Amino acid sequence: MDSNGKTQEGNSEDVAVDLSQSATGVHDLLRGGRPNYKNTMFSESQMEALTALCDTLMPSLDLDGISNGNNAQENDELRSFYRTSASSAGIPEHLAGYISERLMHAALGLMKLSLWLLSTWFGTFILCGRLSLCSHFPFFQRFSQILQHRREEIVLSWSHSYWYLFRLLFNGIKFLCCLAFYTKVDEKNNNPSWGAIGYCGADPDVTKIMKDPDGPLSDKVIDLDLAGDNIVNTLRNAGCDVIEGNSQLERLWKRRMKSKSEGRKKKAITIKCDVTVVGSGTGGGVVAGVLAKAGYKVLVLEKGKYFTKNELSLLEGPSLDQMYEGGGLLATDDLGVVLLAGSTVGGGSRVNWSASIRTPEHVIREWSEKLKLTQFTTRQYTEAMDIVCRRMGVQEEIRSEGFMNKVLRKGCQELGYPVNNIPRNAGSDHFCGWCCFGCKDGQKQGTNETWLVDAVSSNAVILSGCKAIGVVQEEKRNDGKWKKKAVGVVFQAGNVSQNIYVESKVTVVACGALFSPSLLRKSGLKNPNIGKNLHLHPVQMAWGYFPESEWPEGKSYEGGIMTSMSPIFDPSGYGTIIQTPSLHPGLFSVLMPWISALDMKERMSRFARTAHIFALARDKGSGTVNLPGNLTYSLNAYDENNLKKGIEKVLRIMIAAGAEEVGTHHCSGERLKPKTSSPHKVENFIKRASSKSLRDLSTPLCSAHQMGSCRMGIDKGHSVVNPRGETWEVEGLFVADASVLPTALGVNPMVTVQSVAYCIANFILEALRSREDN
Repeated sequence: MDSNGKTQEGNSEDVAVDLSQSATGVHDLLRGGRPNYKNTMFSESQMEALTALCDTLMPSLDLDGISNGNNAQENDELRSFYRTSASSAGIPEHLAGYISERLMHAALGLMKLSLWLLSTWFGTFILCGRLSLCSHFPFFQRFSQILQHRREEIVLSWSHSYWYLFRLLFNGIKFLCCLAFYTKVDEKNNNPSWGAIGYCGADPDVTKIMKDPDGPLSDKVIDLDLAGDNIVNTLRNAGCDVIEGNSQLERLWKRRMKSKSEGRKKKAITIKCDVTVVGSGTGGGVVAGVLAKAGYKVLVLEKGKYFTKNELSLLEGPSLDQMYEGGGLLATDDLGVVLLAGSTVGGGSRVNWSASIRTPEHVIREWSEKLKLTQFTTRQYTEAMDIVCRRMGVQEEIRSEGFMNKVLRKGCQELGYPVNNIPRNAGSDHFCGWCCFGCKDGQKQGTNETWLVDAVSSNAVILSGCKAIGVVQEEKRNDGKWKKKAVGVVFQAGNVSQNIYVESKVTVVACGALFSPSLLRKSGLKNPNIGKNLHLHPVQMAWGYFPESEWPEGKSYEGGIMTSMSPIFDPSGYGTIIQTPSLHPGLFSVLMPWISALDMKERMSRFARTAHIFALARDKGSGTVNLPGNLTYSLNAYDENNLKKGIEKVLRIMIAAGAEEVGTHHCSGERLKPKTSSPHKVENFIKRASSKSLRDLSTPLCSAHQMGSCRMGIDKGHSVVNPRGETWEVEGLFVADASVLPTALGVNPMVTVQSVAYCIANFILEALRSREDN
């Protein structure tokens, strides 16, 4: 799933509200200075080991005698940055709480075991070997007792160890420590490193927004986290048809779960509607809007929170924590791919990078001809794309490009590579690098500004803070066979552990490719294809450093996130595209290779002038969604080769655009200054850097698009839903999100997902009307 946002010029007649920092009503959850999550997992000795690990990666360094070419000794901010250690910034305590309360990952057990071992002398010897020994009796030491330079040697050896578990441990600790160090903010919304690395924090230019600072959904989304024990009245005040007492759905659910009666401590709560939509993102929002406008009573359940435009802080750490799955700490089980997926009202469309690209023709042909999904070549699908693009205001004009896109465009033009404007669901003057944390001015037309507005305007109800437990089904005998039919959803909300039931004629699951499979499985569906065929559009990046005095003007994080792209043709249709990312300091530091503490801080001090460009593969390989937070994915050889070809072109683009220094994210940290290197040396570097393995945890890969885990098909032996989006197993249960895409798409999927969801919504309309006629 994907987003964008920032205003350079606007119509002065529309400007009404001052949004200076003192005037904003930023939501408490998105502010800095919030207390740490509570450490319930680590002992005092384990905390000592965690502190030592964090300070190994981020120690206090003295700049005296160090020359980095930036006159650093005369720069107080830079000197303070180098002297700030992880422990002095409170990072170990922050991480301990975060890991205890928020982190869900298969490697969590490895981390706990490792910290226990490192808190003992024998465990330290097991993990660190001879480097942990000292010259005096008793010779063995705990990790925290080892000298700093030796600790650095140890963790660096883990990063390229022959043993997979050591590489996994290094990547996990580095990911957590770096992200926390560069995103943790105090009560003044400041981080001690930002001044030195040239980062301003929240967008300083967003001092005004349009007339509606709260946004069109401000009083329409009901946050059940705030309802407490008054949930029934809250639901009724929102316009829900609520019944208390005996519930057929409750009996059906308990029969399936084989659970006993709770002794009727509380009356069952049942909400009645025509359609339940689980998820408010790119797919669910469209379905809700279409069906509500058609006159049906729609209830949308969203587990994330809703933040008005006025409540957005645009701060990386709090925004990742509250608006992304896993608090922004989501990865495959082996940490081979770092994942970004939205978790807020509006889903990925609220935090994506605005790219709005129609389904490519070669993909449509493949789905129609090879997979026999003929609806994709019909006029109805083309019209669906037209309607979706119109509703989002998609256009291709760009008034001004940001730092990274200027680099991409110039490099392509110098080399004769094709380069195109990216269609966006925002205006031509939308010049914002913070849209990954929500669009402050509302120009970006995600579902929270479009389809969900249509839904609530037609009396749909959106409930946030809701965790769907399962889809309730009944079995009926039809033509001598037992057939399952969806009759509603069971969910929990806020701090109330009581199940709440929704009775509906149709149920639509739109939780995204990472979570829809889990809900279907918990609901009792047995189709073996559920969770399989997960495609990630794996991304590999390269970077180029442009000194302050040279072209282009500005900073790496400013400007529209995606405005230009370069396709790499492949006759199979499974090639790569070259685009630019959104990287604020936290995610930037996670991806940059760690060679030493000093090297890392030097790389970070150049953050604001370091451009990144990535190659994205339309992957043939796939993974599996097992449980929430439990994902496996293996990059196959074909996709790896395509990414290598892509990163070779990216390096050439950086060099052609005039970068002073270039490199990749490979753990070796190798880099090159092309302007002072011979052509032969440059060519050797490009070949060497682009040929490194991508399947051994030596280079971090990323994914912002997840799809295919409940794929659509013409037979239940190879798919989860039929061409109409309805599950093969349960009548009246539809899936309408990126998980139904039959294959990887190869481009940013927002338009395709919305178009497919629009078609599924119309199939649902046909089913509802047919039922009424009968």
